[in-house]
Amino acid sequence: MSSIAVDLDVASTMELVNAASAIAAELARRTAPESAPACMELTETLAAATDMHEAALAGFIGVVDTGREVQRWGFPSTRSWLRSRLGMRESRAKERLNLARQRHRLTQVTARWTTGNLSLGYAATIADAVARLDDEDCAAAEEILLGMVDQDFSAGKVASFGKRIRDVIAERDGIEAVPEDAKRGYERSWVDSTRSLDGGRYIKGWLNAEDAAIWDGTLGPLAKPAGTDDQRDLSERTAAALTCVLSGGHRATKVTLICDLDTLTGGQAPARLTDGTPIPAAQARRIALNAGVSPLLLGKGNIPLYLGHKVRFATAPQRQVLETLYPTCAVQGCEVPGTLCEIDHVNGWALGSPTDIDQLALCCGWHNRYKHTNPERLRITKDEDGRYTYRTRPPDRDEPALTTPSAWPTPTSRPPPCQQAA
Repeated sequence: MSSIAVDLDVASTMELVNAASAIAAELARRTAPESAPACMELTETLAAATDMHEAALAGFIGVVDTGREVQRWGFPSTRSWLRSRLGMRESRAKERLNLARQRHRLTQVTARWTTGNLSLGYAATIADAVARLDDEDCAAAEEILLGMVDQDFSAGKVASFGKRIRDVIAERDGIEAVPEDAKRGYERSWVDSTRSLDGGRYIKGWLNAEDAAIWDGTLGPLAKPAGTDDQRDLSERTAAALTCVLSGGHRATKVTLICDLDTLTGGQAPARLTDGTPIPAAQARRIALNAGVSPLLLGKGNIPLYLGHKVRFATAPQRQVLETLYPTCAVQGCEVPGTLCEIDHVNGWALGSPTDIDQLALCCGWHNRYKHTNPERLRITKDEDGRYTYRTRPPDRDEPALTTPSAWPTPTSRPPPCQQAA
């Protein structure tokens, strides 16, 4: 039977983390008691403890973020590290990073959170509400929102007030609200987007006066009704206008759809986009009626045949083949779409690598530069389908920044990091 003995007064942070990890592992292995009242009490107690663990985690992430440690490990951003290394969803990584960045500004929230007097849900809600406020308004918003928490408002209600917190502050102080465009300034335009479960995307944001003028001047004419039979409302017409601009308007836009010949001739095997999104066979055939169809010839082992000459830059047909092989950047875990990546000579053009299809891969701009400046930290493998995978290695253990190398896991105990540009 194993046991854990920790002197809280003298234990190091690492010892406390190791003890908490061991206890969590043991709890996860145990079967829940059969008593529902007992489980209810245990849930409330454990949830409160988990919230305090999250407070400690926010402190750790904050130090990593300000110290830019993740760049040394081959990650372009802290959020990509949280997504790739810790397996977080985008929304969860964004929430934890925001908590880490706002923690030092929300002194009252942090004090109550770390002592178990404020839940993670409330802390995250308040941190999100103040993310775009200056320090003065942040302090006022914190006071107002914590007052709502003390009055037992739900986290959803607090979040609703947080969205209009500037107006709430102005009402409390009895002053006329300052126009948003005047308070934000040119650099404060912002757009957030999140993916829906059906593959769509929700968009919200704010544009300052200059950007709004560009928006109106560009989309306004395109968002007008197409005729008397156009039954779309303004929101639908604006979305169509935005899509028209993003796709290049009258210029042709390329969307690659990959399917078997059998699918085009009546089979039921689904087609797919280059990012892996499945497309029903019937819909693929409808798309093919108005699309250009080009064959992709594969050699032994499904390796694409040579499509170009040994020149410095890859050809358009070579890129088309590579986009079918690489839905994302070749770096393991990087989620930048292949259509937005650069073509990389796997063994380096300067080192004599030819521009042949079996010597090329797709790599996002950030990782392409990282590969060039840190070649010793990359391990490249090739699968049976001819697809390369780049894996990054941790920083050298003898670097001065690693003052406690014994605290770092060995290379075999820590999987190679993988990342995406964000």
